[in-house]
Amino acid sequence: MVSFPSHIDDEVLDAYSRAVMRAVDAVAASVVNITVTHERTDARVPAGQANGSGFVFAADGLILTNSHVVEGASAVDVTLADGRDCGADVVGRDPDTDLAVLRISAGDLTAATLGDSRVLRPGQLVVAIGNPFGFQHTVTAGVVSALGRSLRSRSGRLIENVIQTDTALNPGNSGGPLVASDGRVVGVNTAIIAGSNGLSFAVPIATAMMVVPALLRDGRVRRGYLGIAGQSVPLLRRVTRFHRLAQVGAVLVTHVEQGAPADLAGVRDGDLLVSLDEIVIESLDDLHRALSDDRIGTRVTLGILRGTSRIDARVDIGERN
Repeated sequence: MVSFPSHIDDEVLDAYSRAVMRAVDAVAASVVNITVTHERTDARVPAGQANGSGFVFAADGLILTNSHVVEGASAVDVTLADGRDCGADVVGRDPDTDLAVLRISAGDLTAATLGDSRVLRPGQLVVAIGNPFGFQHTVTAGVVSALGRSLRSRSGRLIENVIQTDTALNPGNSGGPLVASDGRVVGVNTAIIAGSNGLSFAVPIATAMMVVPALLRDGRVRRGYLGIAGQSVPLLRRVTRFHRLAQVGAVLVTHVEQGAPADLAGVRDGDLLVSLDEIVIESLDDLHRALSDDRIGTRVTLGILRGTSRIDARVDIGERN
């Protein structure tokens, strides 16, 4: 084993410590504790409170957190870094990306500086600040373990380009900022894997900045709607050869809602969806990605395999409620 003089170890430790402290100093004043109250809706389930984290991203009182932190809340209260308590309104939630925006009425707020998550690199130092188990402004540090991960949201959709880190997260950290060493927020801490050690995830701030304008405008993110239930299935090689398809999977339609756009277009249970306009559909995730808000109200062509036939169905895309 190679050993180094103790003063070199001290210098390395000091440099690491200084980097973490700079990041904390830059963002700490914007980090908030979120207390959510749930009403008693079932005699068997008591009312209760839960805690999460968030951060001010606009000095006029806008706070970013996780959607699941405020889901089903009857009341939301925010405690600022300086100890002030404020009631908060939920401006909007997007369960598909697990992001939510809150608004508080308070002056003299410090907004976090947002960074660019697209330039992160594996091994880069990151710091998480939050309120695990109600212990306010807890700091943990680690590195970016991997980029471009996919994480299944509670709504069932895939959150893409998720940041994987080894920063320690616990219940209550959800919604807090993931910060680079320059003090800029690069992600929103969102999940840990139960039973894992050193495996946590954050939604990139680039994703958040695409979602926030829609939440401020509409209170939600608009997405296209076909009105089907389905599952991802592999295609038999003889089927791909027969239809000359360069794909290995499709979406099997298991249910069509009566009166929905797909029903009006003649889509049936048992159909295999293989394309939407020019987009190849190999899985439900492909279909979800294709049903973006810019397709709402437009007419698209669904490529369908039905028995031995290839059918094109023209569908007017609706809007998911």
